[in-house]
Amino acid sequence: MKILEERIKKDGRVLGEDVLKVDNFLNHQVDPQLMQEMGDEFGRLFADEKIDKVLTVESSGIAPAIFAAGALKVPMVFARKKKSITLSAESYIADVYSFTKQETNHVMIDKRFLHEGERVLIIDDFLANGQAVTGLMEIVDAAQAQVVGVGIVIEKTFQKGRAMLDEQGVHVESLARIAAFEDGHVVFAD
Repeated sequence: MKILEERIKKDGRVLGEDVLKVDNFLNHQVDPQLMQEMGDEFGRLFADEKIDKVLTVESSGIAPAIFAAGALKVPMVFARKKKSITLSAESYIADVYSFTKQETNHVMIDKRFLHEGERVLIIDDFLANGQAVTGLMEIVDAAQAQVVGVGIVIEKTFQKGRAMLDEQGVHVESLARIAAFEDGHVVFAD
């Protein structure tokens, strides 16, 4: 998606050798016009999958997921990282390690919002090592639902997440694919 790549070039900041900060438009301040275009693109890419729900993890995945769900005309559900008193005790739970935060979260989804037989599209902001997607796939499996695809805003092709999903036969679509960070700049994959 050229518009996303241009925005990454303009506003993305490379930190070290493996972190891209996109807080200007994706995960602190959100550009709704860009999210709409990304949601429409996910809708186009997964239009034939007969999706029942879009699933993500709070908080950075919510914006692209809600726009994807809007394009697909289905509900969006997000896994919570912190248990609140309003969250039902009847929840699906998985552990997800965050590379950028260097912590493991217990992500959970109330069982009322994910049902047996549903066809689920997972949307996430980044695909690096695949921990968030793997955790969400465990939850979908526990619900006896089916993951029909994974939509990623920004994929780091130099990390293992994509290979792991390919080995499992998961349909993955990434809007921007990064091959490397060189001298503080993003190098996009072909």
